[in-house]
Order: sequence, then C-alpha cells, then structure tokens
Amino acid sequence: MTDEGDSGSEATGSERDIVTDHLDDRRERLEEYLDREELDAVWFAEPNSFSWLTGGSNVVSRGADLGVAAAGYDREDGWVVVTDNIEANRLADEEVPEAFDVRQTNWYESSLADGVAGETEGEGAADFEVPGLDSVDAAELRQPLSETDVERYRELGRETADAVERVARELEPGDTEHEVAAALKIALATRGIEAPVVLVGGAERAQTYRHYTPTYAELGDYALLSVTAERGGLHASTTRTVAFDPPEWLAERHRKAQQVETSALAATRAVARLDGTADGVFDNIMAAYEHVDYPEEWREHHQGGAAGYAGREWFASPGEDAPVETPMAYAYNPTIRGAKSEDTVLVADDGAEVLTATGEWPTRTVTAWDHEFAVERHEILHLDAE
Repeated sequence: MTDEGDSGSEATGSERDIVTDHLDDRRERLEEYLDREELDAVWFAEPNSFSWLTGGSNVVSRGADLGVAAAGYDREDGWVVVTDNIEANRLADEEVPEAFDVRQTNWYESSLADGVAGETEGEGAADFEVPGLDSVDAAELRQPLSETDVERYRELGRETADAVERVARELEPGDTEHEVAAALKIALATRGIEAPVVLVGGAERAQTYRHYTPTYAELGDYALLSVTAERGGLHASTTRTVAFDPPEWLAERHRKAQQVETSALAATRAVARLDGTADGVFDNIMAAYEHVDYPEEWREHHQGGAAGYAGREWFASPGEDAPVETPMAYAYNPTIRGAKSEDTVLVADDGAEVLTATGEWPTRTVTAWDHEFAVERHEILHLDAE
C-alpha cells in the first residue's frame, strides 16, 4: 500500500485517500472488536493478517508461519508495528503507511513475541502465541471485504487471469506440465504476484487426480491450468481449460461443473441474505451435483468457499458454521472427473462480478438451476495441435 513515505517518493492525493479509507475501515472493525472483548490492543503477525491491516508485507521467508513483524492497533497509541532492528527501517520505508509507528528491538535480545508483550499495556490479543495475551481469530475480522479491498481485488483478479490466459494460448500438446507451470509462475511474478498454488494437469493426469501437481508428463489432448495467486495478502484462484483433441465427454462435464459452480454462487447470495452459514451453501452444492446427474462427485474434492486474505477463508462443507458475508470474494471449484470450473467472484447483495476475467476468453452465460441468478463462465479454449 502506498503512502507519503513509501519507496522514498511522495504519494498522490488519490493514493493518500486510499490509505486513509483503508485505515478508517480497519480502525472501525478493530475498535468494535476491542470493545466487545474488553481489550486494549490487538496484534497480527501472520502474513495474510499483517497485509490485511497494513497493506504491506512482513514476509522474508516464504516457509515461515509468521512474518518478521507484528502490526497492531492500540487504544492509546493507535497504529504500531513491532519488529527487530534488521527490518525496522525497510518496513517503515517500503511496507507500511506513515500512520504506523515502527518500534524495534535488537534481534539478539528479544523475540517478536517478547517485543509485542513489552509494547502491550493492559489487556491484549494476538494471532500468534504471545505471553499474557489472548488469541484472536483474524479471519472473522477480515470479512466482509471493504471498498479498498474490492478495488485491489479487481486489479489482482484481472492481472491473474491475464497471466494465465497468455500462457494458455501458447500451449502445445507436447509441452510438459512442469514447463507450463514454470511459465505460469514467471507470468505471475512479472506482475508482482506470488503463486502459492500452481497446478497443471495434462489429459491423462487431469482425469486421474483432482490435485494435478505438475510432472514431466506431456499435456496430450487437453489440459487444466489452475492457480491461486496472492498479492498484498489477497488471494485469487482461477482455472482455464485448453483443448487440442479432447475426449467427447469433456465439453459435457465442463458445462456441468459450470452449472454446479453457478449454483454455489447463487446459493451464497441467498444464504447471505438470510444471515446463514456455509453449510447452507454446501447443501445446495450437493443438490446441484444431483441435478447434473453426478451425485457423488462432491466427495472426490473440496468445493472451495470464501476467498480473501487466505486461499480460502472457509470451505463449504458439512456442518461448517462460518457466516456467509457480502460483499465478499468466493472461489468455488467443482470438479467432475477430468473437468473443473473455477474463478474468484465478488458476490454482493445485488449481484456478482467475476474478478478473474479479462474479457478476452470465450465465455457463456450460465443460469443457476434453482435461483434467479446468472453469471458468465469461462469456456474451453480450443487450439490447433501443431
């Protein structure tokens, strides 16, 4: 997130307004949380929640559960970041808005948890283990999306789709899954997007496995390309299908997967209007599989769920009691053996917007089977085999 101090350059008035709106939203949510829990401060060190709060990143090692800094809101001191002397200047210069007071400890004297504990006066909570502090479920605070989240999501979704589609259009049957996965990672990286999940399944393996992690197998007659992309903490998931000489059943299964996905999105809006929970959406997903004559396919793979500052904030599953919120991003990913339909879609009370779209890939309008709801879904792209 940009502000007056970012990257050593002065931000525009518009960028300052975005930062202000972002922090106003976070302050309102956190003050309500502190009042409800009777706390004085709350802290976030998990990378997705740090990004949710600051708009920046606290990640140095991608394999670590926690970042190198904790960002917090304190009733008395306002916005605070705690880190060590290795990271303090960089975070202040490049990662967090000017509104944050960056406080440092010496790396050789104190852990991050000790630093946070030392900066907390009164009662506090954190999303990681800190002596004397309660635990906070950050996922609840991250939902629903704010206006600034939605604007950033639109950019991420469009650029993620553009990267995947540009790679997809250049595919040939003899390409290996590993080669395609490498191309996807590069295309995303050049747009400043991380790729925590990249799946590429050629014709043989896409029919065998629901998670088609890349191998040296050639694509063959068709391929599924699936990614979950991340930038600024937000996650966007999408799948594209490319066909050279596809089996006769592929088009039918793909369209039926589209039907299930559209029905899941329709149910999401309906359940949200009733202040319902995720298991209500899942019940509709099972019914949609029954409607398309594949009643047992839901058992073979998870169905996705709410997206946002995690690949999935929750999964639609039996008994899942997470509240269904709007406006919120949802990424459902129904599969019917060898076929998959998936995009990240913004669901609001008055409609839905496909975020992972460019307008340059073939689509068709799909209507939910049991709701008055329709959305554009991505079709199979047919390419000539050379």
